[in-house]
Amino acid sequence: MNTLVCYLRYQRHLLYVVFLHLQKTCQHTDSAADVLLQKRGGAGIITLNRPKVLNALSLRMIQQIYPQIKAWEQDPETFLIIIKGTGEKAFCAGGDVRAIADAGKAGDRMTQDYFREEYTLNNAVGTCKKPYVALIDGITMGGGVGLSVHGHFRVATEKTVFAMPETAIGLFPDVGGGYFLPRLSGKIGYLLALTGFRLKGRDVLKAGIATHFVESEKLPDLEKDLIALKSPSKENIADLLSSYHNQTKIDQEKEFVLDEHMEKINSIFSANSMEEIVQKLKQDGSPFAMKQLETMNKMSPTSLKLALRQLREGASMSLQDVFTMEYRLSQACMRGHDFYEGVRAVLIDKDQSPRWKPAALEEVSDEFVDNCFKPLGNNDLKL
Repeated sequence: MNTLVCYLRYQRHLLYVVFLHLQKTCQHTDSAADVLLQKRGGAGIITLNRPKVLNALSLRMIQQIYPQIKAWEQDPETFLIIIKGTGEKAFCAGGDVRAIADAGKAGDRMTQDYFREEYTLNNAVGTCKKPYVALIDGITMGGGVGLSVHGHFRVATEKTVFAMPETAIGLFPDVGGGYFLPRLSGKIGYLLALTGFRLKGRDVLKAGIATHFVESEKLPDLEKDLIALKSPSKENIADLLSSYHNQTKIDQEKEFVLDEHMEKINSIFSANSMEEIVQKLKQDGSPFAMKQLETMNKMSPTSLKLALRQLREGASMSLQDVFTMEYRLSQACMRGHDFYEGVRAVLIDKDQSPRWKPAALEEVSDEFVDNCFKPLGNNDLKL
């Protein structure tokens, strides 16, 4: 009998050791995932978890985030959704463009799937029925903008760096850039789209991209307070965010970085064509104008022409129609030369010397641009 008891105890101990090991393994696997999806209190929390690559957004992450947002939308016990990034440096520095370029060179259909699924996710953020709070602490560019800017609340900090730098890699300011950029004050959106101009800290709020500004070190407290809200309405969440915002004194007195240039920006970027914008910058001749001209001279001429038309058309479109238009443009870029060359020059060889084809704005014909905007028939994005 004693032998049997000892044996059973030994088996139980063995099972306990195995259980602890499995628990440890599961926790490790979970924390090693590219995106963490958790429910805490009444809040669904999305954590982008690739700090080594500045939380760059992969297709696999998109495929995990989208169904979870949809599930939380239907869940009566989920009252808000919070999205944030891990690490000290970035919320999300953009889409995984290197992987997309590799797929394009290999003829892989990821070049279709990535943009289709990314824009579908961006639209889910823009139409989310539950209050959606993006904590955009650190670098927030490209794909990271698509995960945040269309949501109800965007909380910037002194560490936030916002930019849409796509024209530098032969792409265009996508993820709904055609919708939100032309709706910013004056022609700020056109400057951001064409030059990749970087906004930092409180300027992200002043430009109308963020809705609130909170000290970076206060974000954990803010998150705890958001989770602690009982059955909150959008108004309750707005009140809580405003209370944190009103306590933040960093750069409160500082003038908006573009304030002194606004008249110039509004005049120059109202031009009807890229050639005219360049002409106006040259005529202006101020240090600010020359700096923008120097920057644009490094960008893909094709991308600049696509982006200008994208914003001009997107200004009067619904968000869904903008995504359909941008999907067409994404596929035109995947068929072209400049995207692969831009990724090579900026991200792979890092020589920062892309050889664009065509190399000049005048060589990018209206007919070519028109073709990039044409419907894709059965392959069009349907939302």
